[in-house]
Amino acid sequence: MDPTPVISRSARVYGTLRAEILDGRFAPGQPLKPQDLADRLGVSLAVVREALLRLVGEGLAERLPNRGFTAPKADDRRWEELSDARAALEPQLLRLAIARGDAAWEAGVRAAFRELDETPVHDGDGPQVSDAWSRAHHRFHRALLEGCDNRVLLDTFERLWRLSELARRWSALGSPAKARLGEHAVLEEAALARDADRAAAALAAHLHRTTALLGRSGPAVEDARR
Repeated sequence: MDPTPVISRSARVYGTLRAEILDGRFAPGQPLKPQDLADRLGVSLAVVREALLRLVGEGLAERLPNRGFTAPKADDRRWEELSDARAALEPQLLRLAIARGDAAWEAGVRAAFRELDETPVHDGDGPQVSDAWSRAHHRFHRALLEGCDNRVLLDTFERLWRLSELARRWSALGSPAKARLGEHAVLEEAALARDADRAAAALAAHLHRTTALLGRSGPAVEDARR
């Protein structure tokens, strides 16, 4: 019997499956069979089910009535709804940040963009974005909005960001790194120039671009898995 505490096994399995889904090991819509996963990872069925339910809560897996679990589909309407929700919220937070942000906010935006600019998009030659770049990407978007000085709104941003992570990873497969960085440079420039209209419009377009690129993500994810 595995002496590892159940909570530690569950956390380990959750972390493993989360990384595999984000790295494209499972194709969009591919079944996530609990027994097969339990056998491969050497844990009980209960541990795998607990991890899968946690992934469902983060938008990284789907639970289908009487049909088990699957990886999310690239053409799921949920991605559009998340994009719409973010495009309704985040440009308004950016307007507040531009209106309220002080010198410390400006310094934070500059530092976050510099980190994003200096972080390699990929770990190697593969098409998937690296975890380090994903973290820097999050810090940059968070830094842009931080100046709004509203914890409730920022918590909402964080929740929507987590739910959108897989769509971002997939859409990145069809978007050149240079183009992505160029969009972020426009956001930094407009925000620091205190041009709220330009910054809000650029952010809304940036967010909708993720959903637009998802149309290519199915074949791109399949190519990345080969």
